[in-house]
Amino acid sequence: MAKPRIVIAGAGFAGYQTARQLLRRSRGAAEVVLVNPTDYFLYLPLLPEVAGGTLNPWHACVPLQDTLPGARVVLGEVDGLDLAAKAVMYTGPEGERGTLGFDRLVLAAGSVTKLLPIPGIADHAHGFRGIAEALYLHDHLISQIELADAADDPAERAARMTFVVVGAGYTGTEVTAQGQLLTAAVAARHPRLRDTPPRWLLLDTADQVLPGMHPRMAEGAAKVLRSRDITIGLGTSIREATADGVRLTDGRFVPSRTLVWCVGVRPDPLVEGAGLPTRNGRVEVDTHLSVPGHPDVYACGDGAAVPDLYHQGADTPMTAQHAVRQGRLVAHNIAASYGIGTRRRYRHRDLGFVVDLGGRDAVANPVRVPMRGLLAKAVTCGYHLSALPANRLGTAADWLLSAASPRPGVQLGLVPGPLVPLETKEVAVGVR
Repeated sequence: MAKPRIVIAGAGFAGYQTARQLLRRSRGAAEVVLVNPTDYFLYLPLLPEVAGGTLNPWHACVPLQDTLPGARVVLGEVDGLDLAAKAVMYTGPEGERGTLGFDRLVLAAGSVTKLLPIPGIADHAHGFRGIAEALYLHDHLISQIELADAADDPAERAARMTFVVVGAGYTGTEVTAQGQLLTAAVAARHPRLRDTPPRWLLLDTADQVLPGMHPRMAEGAAKVLRSRDITIGLGTSIREATADGVRLTDGRFVPSRTLVWCVGVRPDPLVEGAGLPTRNGRVEVDTHLSVPGHPDVYACGDGAAVPDLYHQGADTPMTAQHAVRQGRLVAHNIAASYGIGTRRRYRHRDLGFVVDLGGRDAVANPVRVPMRGLLAKAVTCGYHLSALPANRLGTAADWLLSAASPRPGVQLGLVPGPLVPLETKEVAVGVR
């Protein structure tokens, strides 16, 4: 008899872990097919270090074929579902169309950048969700310093040396911290800029950086940022973005040529068009992560509304920590559907968080014990090395080299700005 085929849409944290665990549990008894636009799993928490110039971009990319031996990797974007025929349709990298039948389907498409209806955002801001965006930001920061050095107009020079980040969550805080260290290092090599140091603004409508985090962690992170002369604008966002700067919600205009959008994410458009019941834009699942009424369809990660058994009436937040563990549980329950083990419900308490602030600085709360400084930095590095499925030696080597040598101050020129517009991925999903 033919092996049952399990199709996984998306190779983010949830999809990658689903595939990894299924391969271990099935031991060749099932065909595991992973459909993803790239041939790697991107370890998102390391992207700020790529932008900051302290990490080789390839070390944040985990190759699917090398680390998931036995899986079939199909390059493409799932953009159609035929649940009655148990088939998914996808578009390949060169526009070719394909169809895959499935016995079990896992929707793990993840999330995309969340836009807000603010004039000028789509035209003048850049997001931070992929390798291309991290490489572009690295080059852009260096280019602004070099252009400022070449400018004779003091106003233009100041604008180019002003960098605005919107969103003080994990990503925005880490991007600001790494970006400030990079621009400070590069600007120090330009004597003409001695009187115009880089200026960073981190904005958020919340009342603290790292909203939702323990206040002690938030205060520790804010203290580090302010010690580097980073301006934190709490209760503040932008009203309009232009080519010359941003208008803040308090009426001030900040001349700048750099706007980084880290406000948050929303579920992938595949979720909206899947024809399945949703809650707050995420596919509804039960506590076993299967879709009600469709026992052969599962969903996990950012695109799944997973009931939080520890908080009645709430869903688990959209974090990598939950995505990893949900992916593992989906694999367990799919194996159980074939008689290998028994189904389990999703239960998970947060084990803490780590936030890398660059250099020797970090904040962390492993097992809910807030800490900062070198100890937090050691915990942060240890966590990432343990969570990385591959490239650990290269990552550790990059960290050691960056600690002992100056940050590179050259542009690579690999990613032109037009290739990384701030726009959500809109996929026309066909459902039958």
